[in-house]
Amino acid sequence: MAMWGGRFTEATLSEFRDFNDSLSFDYLLAQQDIAASRAWAKGLLQAGIITDIEAAQLEQGLADLAMAIDADPRLPLQTTEEDIHSWVESQLTAKLGSVAKKLHTGRSRNDLVATDLRLWTRLQAGTVRKSLLAALAALLEFADKAEQAVMPGFTHLQRAQPVLVAHWALAYVEMFKRDLGRLDDAVARMDSCPLGCGALAGTGVNIDRNVLASELGFSHAALNSLDAVSDRDYLVELSASASLCMTHLSRLSEDVIFFCSGEAGFFKLGDAISSGSSLMPQKKNPDVFELLRGKTGRVLGHLVAILHVLKGLPLAYNKDMQEDKQGFFDLMHSWQQSLLVLATVLPHLSVNREQCRKAAELGYSNATDLADYLVSKGMPFRDAHECAGELVLVASKQQLPLEALTLQQMQQISALITDDVYPALTLEAGMARRCALGGTATGQVAAALANAKSWFEQVVAG
Repeated sequence: MAMWGGRFTEATLSEFRDFNDSLSFDYLLAQQDIAASRAWAKGLLQAGIITDIEAAQLEQGLADLAMAIDADPRLPLQTTEEDIHSWVESQLTAKLGSVAKKLHTGRSRNDLVATDLRLWTRLQAGTVRKSLLAALAALLEFADKAEQAVMPGFTHLQRAQPVLVAHWALAYVEMFKRDLGRLDDAVARMDSCPLGCGALAGTGVNIDRNVLASELGFSHAALNSLDAVSDRDYLVELSASASLCMTHLSRLSEDVIFFCSGEAGFFKLGDAISSGSSLMPQKKNPDVFELLRGKTGRVLGHLVAILHVLKGLPLAYNKDMQEDKQGFFDLMHSWQQSLLVLATVLPHLSVNREQCRKAAELGYSNATDLADYLVSKGMPFRDAHECAGELVLVASKQQLPLEALTLQQMQQISALITDDVYPALTLEAGMARRCALGGTATGQVAAALANAKSWFEQVVAG
């Protein structure tokens, strides 16, 4: 059943219908469309447009329809309606007759779809939030179990300085904390109700839109009808938030893939989260992390798509906006699923402590500690940096670690070096020196983990 007609005398081309209709994807908004219609029916009653009896009939009909959708969410796909709005109206009309035709008084599909999409987005954002919290919980647990395990930190993918494994995990906790803040901010900004704004100029029905907004769980009614029916900022904000969060997830996945490789061997993949090769029996592949990394590109693409849809649109509603849904529906699903998968697989990832420590001791990662030692003896840092570099060159030519050089060899570069240099070059001493806020010293990491746990408990408690 088309929701438009009268001035049209020719039948719609089937090719146009196939191109124009949106029921194949906007059926996902069925419950939201029903909820908006129930609220609108109450508003029509208060405005004196329908009687108490008609309002009760509409309420019962819509409630029955909601139950039918609960039982079979794909029920609308069994029809050939244009979109979810026409499906709801046709179902009501079949059951209630002319009473159902009064429901659309004073409203448009423009303000209706804008309301439906906000309601759906709010619901899905809540699900994403739960999955993000689950991912944070898994990261905190991973950091807790890592205890004092040490691993090499990297810059330019080259060994740089030792860090605690927990420090690595807490870096991603910080990223996901910011992602949570962005998600909450975006949801807060979309907390206005477009229903009652009509096609673009506002409704002709004397209806209290603030009551309508409250009925649907919004804090307030949208203030400008032109803006309300054409606003998709919240889709862009959430798509951008998803893109950045997925980028963090992808970076974590890249780390894990490398750390689990034979070349590194820092982490071990549990059998439950690994796959093998159809040809090579020895393979144990990190497919789950590769897929997490790969899905990021998919989400980024949806962000770019919605920006391109909106960038040239004049006020108010344009049919281009029908293209806002499929990509966004997929984006929200991919975002939520990816976070939930991360939360599920992290407990099956373990740390190879011995290999991590061995790797942390390689690559002259204590060269900076040697420079710091010389600074403590009164040498300017730039000179200390050069001396440490010269000693690295001496050690590398002999294929020895810095701490294996004799005191005589070291003193040939600087007479300031004494026997107390050797304790300063140990792994523990180097990390203990990084004791300023945010550093990888054991005490700092323990405090950071405790603070992160406390913050998490407060967020979960609400």
